[in-house]
Amino acid sequence: MTGHPVQVQVQVWWARLDDARPALLTLLDPVERARYESTPDPAARGRFLVGCALGRLVLGRLLDLPPADVPLRRVCPRCGGPHGKPRLRTPPTGLSGEPQALDFSVTHSGRLVGVAVCRDGEVGLDVEESGPGTVVDVDSAARVALSAAELAALRARPAGERQSAFLRTWTRKEAVLKALGTGLTVPLRELEVSPPDRPPAVLTWPTPFQPHSRPRMSLADLLVENTHPAAVAVALREPSGSRPKDAGAEEDGVVIDVAAHDGTRTLATYAG
Repeated sequence: MTGHPVQVQVQVWWARLDDARPALLTLLDPVERARYESTPDPAARGRFLVGCALGRLVLGRLLDLPPADVPLRRVCPRCGGPHGKPRLRTPPTGLSGEPQALDFSVTHSGRLVGVAVCRDGEVGLDVEESGPGTVVDVDSAARVALSAAELAALRARPAGERQSAFLRTWTRKEAVLKALGTGLTVPLRELEVSPPDRPPAVLTWPTPFQPHSRPRMSLADLLVENTHPAAVAVALREPSGSRPKDAGAEEDGVVIDVAAHDGTRTLATYAG
């Protein structure tokens, strides 16, 4: 018998590359500042600045801390370098002294930047810029990112539908891997998700998550500015000491409630 679904809230702030301002540099820590200064491409540098600043402003507000004092760390799961998923140091505390169980995720594509925050689980956010003039080499990307079944289904679609279908699938997969904190150390082809015109769900887990280490995961599709596909994933935290479920055992679902916010306004308030 299946239990009741567990509802978790994710807050998402959306901003744009145009929101980058010199005043935001004061929010970056030394590691972030070094990465900003060593990034040669102006657009990539701007996206990084907006993502860092927006994340610090949002987390600072939620933690009752000055944005520049938010304790962040970045550790790449592959090489140990300072460029992995940004995380809060454990356990962060606000002015009340209470631990703050927050996870967050940053994404950017083209001129879009997003930050997602969740208190109840590990969160991953991904967005892909789309719309008129956006061209993706779907054939090449699909061979790397899709399972054999997903690739066959994509090729069976009319040519005019393939780019949008691929981007929907890609955002779902990226959101899941970001929530798990693995990045691309787990091959995308080993993670299979539901077809793009069906409710988002993980169908097949990569080998490292079979069968007892599978997280309780939920996905939600988003659409930014009515054009750009995005997805958010949450891996629910298990209670300390909980026993892993047997393979095939039924479990409660996880339903994501997404609240969208204006990240541009948040940045403008600080940058003046």
